[in-house]
Amino acid sequence: QVQLQESGPGLVRPSQTLSLTCAVSGASVTTNYYYWSWIRQSPGKGLEWMGAISYSGTTYYNPSLKSRTSIARDTSKNQLTLQLTSVTAEDTAVYYCAGPRGVGIYDYWGQGTQVTVSS
Repeated sequence: QVQLQESGPGLVRPSQTLSLTCAVSGASVTTNYYYWSWIRQSPGKGLEWMGAISYSGTTYYNPSLKSRTSIARDTSKNQLTLQLTSVTAEDTAVYYCAGPRGVGIYDYWGQGTQVTVSS
């Protein structure tokens, strides 16, 4: 059973960088052909795919967020990381990590972590 657990600060100031971690258990982030995504849902909006990292470390980003988003992994800790720079109130959302069979194929989700951007 794969389990995903997001963590990070619940409050971020405008213009700062949002940093989140997703701890993965029950599978390795380097398992062949696995892809791990970050997805968010803003109040009153649908799910928005932010990007993904593959088993080999290749990253993929939503073009609308690419300039501000960085996804990485720590193989020693079996964790994923998300950084979103220059945040605004529009980045207030519940952030999820999910995977692993591919972008859009999410067998497992974390419980989500609420991030509010506010001064």
